[in-house]
Amino acid sequence: MRDLIITLLVLFSVSMNAQKQSLHFNTEGKFKIIQFTDIHYQKENTESAVAIKLINEVLDAEKPDFVVFTGDVIYAKPVKEGLNDVFNPVIDRKIPWAYVFGNHDHEQGMTLQEIMDFVVEKPYCLAQAGDKSLKGIGNYILEVKGLDDKIKSVLYFFDSGAYTPIKGLGTYDWLAFNQIEWYKRESTAYTKENEGNPLPALAFFHIPLAEYPLMKAEKYDELIGSKDEKECNGKLNTGMFAAMREAGDVMGTFVGHDHDNDYIGEYYGIYLAYGRFSGGNTEYNNLGKNGCRVIELEEGKRTFSTYIRLLGGEKLYPVEYPTTFAVTK
Repeated sequence: MRDLIITLLVLFSVSMNAQKQSLHFNTEGKFKIIQFTDIHYQKENTESAVAIKLINEVLDAEKPDFVVFTGDVIYAKPVKEGLNDVFNPVIDRKIPWAYVFGNHDHEQGMTLQEIMDFVVEKPYCLAQAGDKSLKGIGNYILEVKGLDDKIKSVLYFFDSGAYTPIKGLGTYDWLAFNQIEWYKRESTAYTKENEGNPLPALAFFHIPLAEYPLMKAEKYDELIGSKDEKECNGKLNTGMFAAMREAGDVMGTFVGHDHDNDYIGEYYGIYLAYGRFSGGNTEYNNLGKNGCRVIELEEGKRTFSTYIRLLGGEKLYPVEYPTTFAVTK
């Protein structure tokens, strides 16, 4: 009897894990994502209450299929209790969610591995520590399937690091060569499985690519959204954008890090976007109300729509891929 109970528990655990890892387009062929970023949550600071208010309001109004937190979630001890405050509104509504690290998450007494070990056990969390041979913790892929249970879109998640590993080269980190090679291998495999056609894909990480300031320098007047903060990207360009452009699957990248930017623009066929600062006055922010980015995919189409939603419900900067911007030649 004891062995039977153990076997049943193992099978139940495997079943629940398989169910947990499955994302699907809804019956209308849509898949809505909410991006919260730079919450900088401090449990003992009343200024953080506005972040939780935003999360609850957005989840009830938008009813997303998936939520992603793109770094700098926790900004003070106690870490576990603070993370619970931020993630519980999503968990309570039984919404699948994911998390990639920013440059501040590890600074309050828990390592990134300890934080990841803590969050992956939470209900509906789809984040993964990822391949240990890669730089960082939290390089992983989630598939979005259609009603026929076939893969229709891919979501890439990267740990963009924290601070420069080379003295004298700026302040912030950059994606490593092995992360780029990993992406290229995985992208190639998905394309091969899809009869040579790249699957529509999005990518989420914290620190912007070097192409963000390049795009702004070349297309300042074309960008949509707030764009007055100098980008704090890593100083070395290791080639992730080039890899994505050559692979042909990634339609847009979504980052945080720079609290006074929430713009989006087109650069050689890829939309480069910021989320909206989602926290309270625990760190600098000059955009007014906190908010989030809403992104919606369509099953079977190489397209997405997106806009910024503010606390209180105002919607800003609607954009459609690939029609809103003229494509760079």
